[in-house]
Parts: sequence; C-alpha cells; structure tokens
Amino acid sequence: MLRRLVLALIASLSVQTAMAAEARYLGSYSWVSENALVGGLSGLELSEDGLQFVALSDRGNYFIGQLTRDDAGVVSGVSLDRGAALVAEDGGPLPQYSDDSEGIAISDDGQVYVSFESNHRVAKLDLETGRVVDLPKHPDFASMQNNSSLEGLAVDDVGTIYTLPERSGAVGRPFPLYRFVDGTWDNTWSIPRDPDTDFLPVGLDIGPDGRLYLLERWFMGLGFASRVRRFDLGPDGPENEVALLRTLTATHDNLEGIAVWADDEGIRLTMVSDDNFRFFQRTEFVDYRVIE
Repeated sequence: MLRRLVLALIASLSVQTAMAAEARYLGSYSWVSENALVGGLSGLELSEDGLQFVALSDRGNYFIGQLTRDDAGVVSGVSLDRGAALVAEDGGPLPQYSDDSEGIAISDDGQVYVSFESNHRVAKLDLETGRVVDLPKHPDFASMQNNSSLEGLAVDDVGTIYTLPERSGAVGRPFPLYRFVDGTWDNTWSIPRDPDTDFLPVGLDIGPDGRLYLLERWFMGLGFASRVRRFDLGPDGPENEVALLRTLTATHDNLEGIAVWADDEGIRLTMVSDDNFRFFQRTEFVDYRVIE
C-alpha cells in the first residue's frame, strides 16, 4: 500500500514537472531615439519573425520600425521608419482626454486596433493616415476609473477582440475580460486577481499557440515588478493559468507592452517599457523565451 502511494506521488510530480513552464530571460536593449515623440510606450506588436514593430505611446502617437537582433535573438538595435500622431475620425487632432492610447492589436487580416483610457474605448486605426474610428462601447466603459481602464488589447485568429481594465475594484475581484464579437461586447469572461499581490494588467496578447498572455506590473515605490500569466482560452473563458514570469522589483523598467511570437525554438516574449518621459527611466525592449 505504501509503495503504491509513493509511486503515485512520483508519477504525479513527474506530470507536474512535464507540464511546468517558465519564461527565461535572454536580454534587454535600451532605445534612445532622436525623435522627440518617442516615449511612454504602452503597446507593442511584432511581425511573425520578431523584426518589424508597431508601438503605441500613451500620448496618442504610434511608431513603425525595424528591430535588429543579435545571434541570441535579443534586440540589439532599433530603426524608426515612422512616428506620427493619432488623429480623429474627421482628420483633426484627438480631443483632450481622448488621446490616452494604451493597447494595440493587429488582426490576421491587417486591421489595427487601439484601446484608450480617460475616454474609455477601443478604436480601429489606419496606419497610413493615423485616423482612428471608435467601435461601439460597452456600458461598463463609462464608469471605469480614469488612468486605470483599458490597458491590454488582443485579437485572435478569427477576429475576436479582447480587452480588460487595469483595475477591477476590490482586491481579489476578478478582472473582467471583454470580448467584441459580431459588433457587440460580451463581459461574461474574467481573469482571476491575486488577493495577496497588487499586480495589475497592462498588456495583453494572443500568441501563435492560441493562448492568452497577460503582462502585469506592481509598483513598489522604488521600481516595478513584472509578471506574465498564460491562459488557455476554453469554452467558458480563460483556464489552465500558468505564471511564466515574476520579476523582482526594478529588474526591468515599467514594462507595459507585450508581443508574443515564435522562432524555431518555440514561443518568445518581447516586452517594452513606458519611460513616462522621465530622465531616470528608459525605453527598454526585453526578451524572454518560454521554456516548457
């Protein structure tokens, strides 16, 4: 009897070990650009090979460029092709309180979406003109907290848009995960919130493996801690949570944007930091590899 229990325990531990996954640090690169618009980066999208990027600033600007990577696949240089302001549907500048752009997502057919705080909403973006056209809003958006609303944004391979607010209200209350399907928002899904930490969502992406990746941060006075959780998208919502990464305070700067892609060795995470346009912070590209 005892032998059977021991063997069962060993088998259980073996399965858990086989199923475990973590994100392993590869390297970082600090980008200093001559373009005065660059800064406050809060959203990031990469091409399938991880070399072309579209980044979004929280001051209503977007950037298109190329990344150079070293032999280890770590970002080693940035070439900016274009930096421009988002503009309103009528072609004019975005009004005050409507220009706090936070998340960016690109669908398989090339449609770009951005999410905003203050005037809480999701909009389509034309990369050629910078013009944004708002999608319909969910009624919940009107009561969301300023500077803590629709940070993360993602789109899956069938065009469903996902977004969630930075705060959920009471500690421990799940973060609502909104889905835009066939012209309507649904809010029946959620992502669990850890009651013992103050990690808050800032970035969202769906990887080439079809899983949902959530980047979170925790401001701890002397710097930021970062966490990445991964979920399978089941019929009833996110499931099979795996914490891939949790850093110590000030390991990286204020990571806010995440792009999930793949190379020949598997899933890669590239994240970018919001320097808040402060001299003591930096715009940092950070690379991790997911090890199963």
